[in-house]
Amino acid sequence: MDKIIKNPEDRNLQKELSQMSPFEIKGTLIKLAERDAQRSTATFLNAGRGNPNWLLSFPRKAFFLLGQFAMEEADRNKFDYDLGIVASPTEGGMAKRFEEFIDAHSDDVAGKVLRHFYTYVTGELKADPDEFVYELVDGIIGDHYPTPPRILKYTEMITRDYLRWAMGGGDDRTEYDLFATEGSTAGMCYVFDSLKANYLLKPGDKIALLTPCFTPYLEIPELSEFGLEIVEISANKVEKDGYHDWQYPKEEIDKLRDPSVKVVCVTNPSNPPSVCLSPDVLAQFVDVVKNDNPDLMIITDDVYGTFIKDFKSLMYVLPYNTICLYSYSKYFGATGWRVAAMALRPDNVFDARLAKLSAEEKKALDKRYSSLTLKPGKLKFIDRLVADSRLVALNHTAGLSTPQQIQMALFSAFAYLHREELQPKLISMITHRLENLWSPTGFKLLPDPYRAGYYSEIDMMVWATKFYGEEFAEYMRKNYEPLDFVVRLASETAIVLLNGDGFDGPEWSVRVSLANLDDSAYLKIGTAIRHILDDYHARFLESLKGK
Repeated sequence: MDKIIKNPEDRNLQKELSQMSPFEIKGTLIKLAERDAQRSTATFLNAGRGNPNWLLSFPRKAFFLLGQFAMEEADRNKFDYDLGIVASPTEGGMAKRFEEFIDAHSDDVAGKVLRHFYTYVTGELKADPDEFVYELVDGIIGDHYPTPPRILKYTEMITRDYLRWAMGGGDDRTEYDLFATEGSTAGMCYVFDSLKANYLLKPGDKIALLTPCFTPYLEIPELSEFGLEIVEISANKVEKDGYHDWQYPKEEIDKLRDPSVKVVCVTNPSNPPSVCLSPDVLAQFVDVVKNDNPDLMIITDDVYGTFIKDFKSLMYVLPYNTICLYSYSKYFGATGWRVAAMALRPDNVFDARLAKLSAEEKKALDKRYSSLTLKPGKLKFIDRLVADSRLVALNHTAGLSTPQQIQMALFSAFAYLHREELQPKLISMITHRLENLWSPTGFKLLPDPYRAGYYSEIDMMVWATKFYGEEFAEYMRKNYEPLDFVVRLASETAIVLLNGDGFDGPEWSVRVSLANLDDSAYLKIGTAIRHILDDYHARFLESLKGK
């Protein structure tokens, strides 16, 4: 690493570095950028990671006020006053005391949020008041294991409403089974492990990946313990007069018609292009499943869906075939909370495929899950996910921590109840940053109703060709490694971006996060991107003088 920092333009070192995940390369780029900022007037700007620089404060304030009420309930029965040893709260009469508590805080934002929350759950969702408030109090205190382990009762009901809106469910009132997880990253691990443990994915099986995509989806199937054959479905093709539209050509989606493709992983909207599947692509998915591959298992990761108005997830387009992963990290500014939910319809292809396993495989799985139930063969896939997340033997202690689940419930209810006001604000924020990024580059940002804009992927070869011609583009390919662009940005302008090819995007593309910096920073980043491109061109012109 030290050699790379000392000589950032060394092509051999760049080649070695490019074999790593872009998230690991980021550490080297940060060192380069920090060094440049120290020795120049440049400001260090890190647009390499998607951690937002906003957060939703009201549901957090409600969480902390709720915690105050919960401790008042716990203090009702003390074992040792001086040391603060108190008894677990009991349910009786708790709802009336909670109503009095939020009335006493009616002038506080947190009190108003809790009142709205309580009214919605006890009214619209018809929750029993004492039972619901007890779940909140017991959950936020965290003095019991999560029960049920998969997700708390009312947290599930609240989260269903939010996900139905966020994922484009409309009037569909199907009660999806949810599993609360430690972020979608944990959900990804659980899904792959359970597919393997339940013989739904075996070594040598084909798994399709829609690319570009979040790098773990590229890396996990290649691990030796899975041994899967990867079928790449690429949106990298240049469409529309030499521009990317980041949609999937029909011939790419048609690869899913092969019944030997068991699973497809979808990041929707994509990462890094940040574009959702168009209605035409969704229709092609439906045609593939309906006519050629009815048992296809779809894993869709839809964390950025809430940044597109009227977003439609595959969980509602192909509900029988799809398991959805949704993380709260981005929309709510909550990467540190590690809260997410997995959603699976009660009637689904995963359970159907379990029923079709061989007698020998079923016998082995009956033994695996025999400690959980007298009828292990009837155990649903979603419940196997929970058990497998704790190696089965620790199923009784499985589940997301209850304080996290209560914050998730507050997040869900707040975003659902204020959906008409909140979503346009957040979309407007990132759209403005996107415009700031592109405006100083001179590049043409095409209108796109399917663009979320949480990230922007810029293919420098597209713009090298459009501005300076194919001869110049060929000069860049011949004389520089694709990683050189982000290395030069870091070492010469103190700006950190990630290399797009690390996400299986075009080789010379860069990924810019529009979430984690102030608006003005993106004007500087756009200016620096164009400056580096122009400098390559100046070098190209200089090279022609000797010919």
